[in-house]
Amino acid sequence: MKERERILSIIEDCIKSNKYIPVETERIELKPTPPNLKAATSMLQSVCAFLNTKGGIIVIGVKDKGNANPKHYELTGYNEDFENTLKLFGKQFTNKKNEFVDVSQYIVGHEIKEILNSRICFLYVDRLPDERKYVFFEKIAYRRELTGDHSISESDILRHEEYLEEIETAKELETIQDATLDDIDIDKLNSYIQLLNREIRVESLKTSIQDAKSFLFRKRFVLNDQITTLGMLVCGHKPKDFLGWKCQVDGFVDTPFEVAQDKKSLVENIIPLMEQSLGYVLKNIQVGVSLERGGSSMAEYPEQLLRETINNALAHRDYSINKYININIRPNELIEIRNPGSFKKSLLIEELDNQIPIRRIVPDSKPRNPRLADVLKVFDKWEGKARGMSNLVTDSLQNKIDLPYYKFHSINELSLVIKKGKLLDDKMEALIKSYEGYIEKKLNGSELTQEQKLVLAYFYKSEIENKNDRYTILLTKDNNHLDAINSLEDAKLIIKHSGSTELFPIFIIDRELFKRDFINELRILYGADFDVLPKETKQTLESIFEMNKYAKDPFPSANSIGNTLWAKLGRSNSIEGFEDFKRRIRSAVNKMEKRGIIKRVNNKPRYQINDSFRRRPSIYD
Repeated sequence: MKERERILSIIEDCIKSNKYIPVETERIELKPTPPNLKAATSMLQSVCAFLNTKGGIIVIGVKDKGNANPKHYELTGYNEDFENTLKLFGKQFTNKKNEFVDVSQYIVGHEIKEILNSRICFLYVDRLPDERKYVFFEKIAYRRELTGDHSISESDILRHEEYLEEIETAKELETIQDATLDDIDIDKLNSYIQLLNREIRVESLKTSIQDAKSFLFRKRFVLNDQITTLGMLVCGHKPKDFLGWKCQVDGFVDTPFEVAQDKKSLVENIIPLMEQSLGYVLKNIQVGVSLERGGSSMAEYPEQLLRETINNALAHRDYSINKYININIRPNELIEIRNPGSFKKSLLIEELDNQIPIRRIVPDSKPRNPRLADVLKVFDKWEGKARGMSNLVTDSLQNKIDLPYYKFHSINELSLVIKKGKLLDDKMEALIKSYEGYIEKKLNGSELTQEQKLVLAYFYKSEIENKNDRYTILLTKDNNHLDAINSLEDAKLIIKHSGSTELFPIFIIDRELFKRDFINELRILYGADFDVLPKETKQTLESIFEMNKYAKDPFPSANSIGNTLWAKLGRSNSIEGFEDFKRRIRSAVNKMEKRGIIKRVNNKPRYQINDSFRRRPSIYD
């Protein structure tokens, strides 16, 4: 049922039955017919709000008496003499400079409908494109929030003006010199219009390019009778001929077995290119069975996340650069999406010369290609609100993927890397267990919750990736896991980095927590006897030292040392070589016990550092 039929049906039923069901929403407003333009102030405020927000419908001829007792609708009817006044609506608004602007093309039409021996009018208002916002009515810019029209703050207006400066030279609107209007595919254009008309009929289907010219210009698919990059991406007949690599995604399955490698070049208009790229990825990753979902199939990466990240790559790429997007799949390891473009400097937090280097990215909801973003919203391919980055963080903190990160290859090319696995993996769990005693003291005897463990893992792994020249997504109290961050900060298990600001707090872990090695401490204790130990024996001794100092159960057995080291070395997903590794660790423990480097606790096979060992001088002394 079309939206107008639904509204008509509800209002008619309410009036007949003397009841009240609200129909006003962020896109629906009811108004009685004003006698003239001067009396249409309230209606023009709503038109202004719809223009500045998501568009909507004004139902003229019905008064919403939702504040009366009892609540009811009053059918006042539509006066056709008001039609001439409606035609003036598009010229009643001004810009920030208080100059009148004509927005008639965005007040896209009206329809008159019969109801209970009376008539009402549906006035359709389209949303303004970003570059034409905001418009003002009587020096106030309105936006639609829930069922009301509210003034837009000066700070929001200023922020939007700064954004307009950024998109003034949007590369999606560059014209293609060799393309003519005949290179527009009318069927593809009509497919787009049909989606525009899903809820409200806002545009008629086009019978010819000539018939479509006004619409093509309004949507910026065409400028000065030349097709733009945007127009070619959405509805161009042969996009590859004109866009080159800008409409291409290359896929590659990177495996040492040549027979298993799969290379694919996908070339299409933007929407089928998104769908084919997702299909290629899903075809080349493992699919398992989820017991939680009743035995249904489940990809090794969240499918919705893959869809969003692929769509975002095509939505945000820099269309001034003639390079293709590359999707590199390393089976059972990661997916890397390499993209032409970069982040704005204002979204990068960098403290590169710090002892603890920081490389973080601030999520941003503003699209690089705003006109393309508008098109993708129609196809349900882009939501805005920085959802792509937000869901990367969310899926990581829900343990569906490991920590995602970005790599910069040059000033105009970067990669997003999505790692298979879990943020709180066996290696991280082993680290936390080794520090359980220390952590519980900091938490006044409480154990870490699962949420706290995940947040700790996010910050810890972010530090490691930042040190390796990789950028991770900023995690703050404002956007994720407020309670966990607050409690960890109160316990001083995480602290603010020196590069933190009030707007963007950057958290790092307590410097005593999860230390990378204890070589200096062990050299002081054992001197040359430590230096000559084999690598695996040194690791065993470090593990004993770490657990003695930080673990809740501080005196490990040879078996628990082997299990912990296996997990910390990232091998817990495999049993190959596990028993042989455990035997070597037991042998290392026995040898160190014989030499007096470690000793038993209460004559049981549980070990601690022998801090009375008579050391020999080291070359490092």
